[in-house]
Amino acid sequence: MSWQTYVDEHLMCEIEGYHLTAAAIIGHDGSVWAQSSNFPQFKPEEIAAIVKDFDEPGSLAPTGLFLGGVKHMVIQGEPGAVIRGKKGPGGVTVKKTIQALIVGIYDEPMNAGQCNMIVERLGDYLIEQSL
Repeated sequence: MSWQTYVDEHLMCEIEGYHLTAAAIIGHDGSVWAQSSNFPQFKPEEIAAIVKDFDEPGSLAPTGLFLGGVKHMVIQGEPGAVIRGKKGPGGVTVKKTIQALIVGIYDEPMNAGQCNMIVERLGDYLIEQSL
């Protein structure tokens, strides 16, 4: 299965009648493996900061999680495994796998729990596949 298929069918899928706003699979080095057409144009240093927070949990909390120049307040996650951010009625979930970051961005009417379920379920599957 292609990486784009994972984004199109597993991240941008419908859950309880809602969809993520945007999604991507990004290598730890910042290379885009696949993304939805409306995924924000991010800066390499934004991905580097996210990767650093997985290695040093809490490093994003003081500055916030930036993606495409948009600042998200970092909320509870799972140190070394999941980072969650909130901005107004929406937010972002980032799940680290062995080789990549699974990123899901949501906005109302979708909620954080639904976004977390989509992103983390795919991330867990990829970890099981040693990806």
